[in-house]
Amino acid sequence: MKFDLEKLPQQLLAIGISIGMKLIGALLLWFIGRMLIKFAIRVMDRALAKKSIEKTVANYLSSVVSVLLNISLVVALLGYFGVQTTTFAALLAAAGFAIGTAWSGLLANFAAGVFLLFLRPFKVGDMITAGGVTGVVEEIGLFATTLNTADNIRTFVGNNKIFSDNIQNFSSNPFRRVDMVAQLNGTVDHNAAMNLLKEGLKRIPNVVPHPEPVVEILNFTELGPVLAVRPFCHNTHYWQVFFDANRLIKDTFGEAGFPAPVRQMVLQRK
Repeated sequence: MKFDLEKLPQQLLAIGISIGMKLIGALLLWFIGRMLIKFAIRVMDRALAKKSIEKTVANYLSSVVSVLLNISLVVALLGYFGVQTTTFAALLAAAGFAIGTAWSGLLANFAAGVFLLFLRPFKVGDMITAGGVTGVVEEIGLFATTLNTADNIRTFVGNNKIFSDNIQNFSSNPFRRVDMVAQLNGTVDHNAAMNLLKEGLKRIPNVVPHPEPVVEILNFTELGPVLAVRPFCHNTHYWQVFFDANRLIKDTFGEAGFPAPVRQMVLQRK
């Protein structure tokens, strides 16, 4: 095949212009497609919100639709460049099967996400312990659930790990118990100490009146009786009640003049 060297620069320029126009068209198609996808997702989110669809379900549906629309956009771009999309679809299906076989854990996470969505052991905004992590649910995604822990660390836990393990939902019930202990000196009147704590716990903000706070003898040590101190509150106020109750124990015993628990040794002379 003979090349006309004199016309080669013009031919290369024409090819370059053609490729450049193709690339510009592809970029425009990509950006316009992305804008349309975001617009469609926003419209769908508003429609779901108007129908009072729960946020957990709405976020999950948005994720699914977003993935499908982005795959369609990629197929459209390949068609624009002349790639046979039917062949691509077959290749995509074969690749999906191969990837699915290799990444069975990813599919298990997806399936677990579907079960979590419909069984609804928790929802967005609930505080839970699942998969070894305790935090507030931010999102139930296609493959992982996002939690914000108490120390403000965003943590992603695989849906399958959550679904196959125990799930504790601290937000489901209207109140929860705050468990603490108070060590008494063996010489202190335990009934007086218990009555003082019961009255003090009722005055702590956000302690629910029913059930009433519980103060009872839990066990005994060489220092004296150990009291179980157990007020009840909503999960949102757990740590506030926990810290306030600890301060109450310290202040109440100090104001009552109770001696601090100390180890005592009795020496017997033979």
